[in-house]
Amino acid sequence: MGCNSCSTGKDGQPKGCRNNGTCGTDSCNKLTVFDWLSNMTLPAGQEPFNCVEVRFKNSRKEYFKNTENLTLSIGDIVATEASPGHDVGMVTLTGELVRIQMKKKKVKEDSEQVKKVYRKASQKDIDIWQKSRDREEDIKVRSRELAIRLGLQMKISDIEFQGDGSKATFYYTAEERVDFRQLIKDMAKSFSIRIEMRQIGYRQEAARLGGIGSCGRELCCSTWLTDFRSVSTAAARYQQLSLNPQKLAGQCGKLKCCLNYELDTYQDALKEFPRTDTKLYTEKGKAVCQKTDIFKGVMWFAYEGEWMNWHKITAQQANEIIELNKAKKPVASLEEYALELEEDTKVDFENVVGQDSLTRFDKPKRSKRNNRNKNKRRNKNNKNRAQKK
Repeated sequence: MGCNSCSTGKDGQPKGCRNNGTCGTDSCNKLTVFDWLSNMTLPAGQEPFNCVEVRFKNSRKEYFKNTENLTLSIGDIVATEASPGHDVGMVTLTGELVRIQMKKKKVKEDSEQVKKVYRKASQKDIDIWQKSRDREEDIKVRSRELAIRLGLQMKISDIEFQGDGSKATFYYTAEERVDFRQLIKDMAKSFSIRIEMRQIGYRQEAARLGGIGSCGRELCCSTWLTDFRSVSTAAARYQQLSLNPQKLAGQCGKLKCCLNYELDTYQDALKEFPRTDTKLYTEKGKAVCQKTDIFKGVMWFAYEGEWMNWHKITAQQANEIIELNKAKKPVASLEEYALELEEDTKVDFENVVGQDSLTRFDKPKRSKRNNRNKNKRRNKNNKNRAQKK
């Protein structure tokens, strides 16, 4: 995700378009949708779809009717209908793909939610819009101070001004219900604008603010993920991950959404394994499962009372023993099925980059002073021998 102005400079440093998500090429924006129908022409006689997708600050997107039949393309700044006044946003999608997106998000074309596009934004509209956005950071700090002064248990995470600068939406998170009526009065008096408070969840907050995850990439919720499915600790158990909240939680404080990505694959793979609480009955005794390796398809069992001795067998062999137990056929021991643990722990390193030996500091170096003393003694001895001769 990066436009030409966001590419790397001559010195290797990133340039940065400095548009804060309003790049005209729409390649460095949040929740960008690739228009794979852009190169296709409509059949003869069919009119293009009259709705467009418009993106506002961060990940907020809405759909609007192009009732004026304006020639709009991705990256155009438009003035849209709002209540009251008008808002300013950027067109992120046009054409038939908008119809598919609206159907996916269950937005009807003739509903009241779909408002109108007034016009392409003039320079005056853009100047007012930019001036309003420049005020957001300062107002966010002052609004947090007002909330702390009133003792409200809430966190104001983001502020979004309307395009005409007459209204501001304050996004906040709170664990309990907050009575912010006095806060609204104080903010309206201090900022001289219409105030709208909107509570969001912690995942929605992370999606709006963005960031870098533990994988080193941008957060999925701020780049492409739109539906937040519930994530449970069972997803971590299926994938045999340690239940460490610090590692499993994302920046929102909830379990990471990526725990669900490979969950179906793990569940399909585990169908070939017996349940971990199933015991294997042998003539030597009962065996209990200690560990499972899904990738290699093997399991480790230990006899009751001999917990330190593990026996490695495949999942197929474990199922065979279970079937024999159900048929009440005797099984001598797990040693008949156990695999030999052949693990090559020896690792050979090669000096392929011309590095010095790692043992070059093992032998202590002789100091120069000792060398000088030895040279003096040697010279003195040579002189004595010469005099005797």
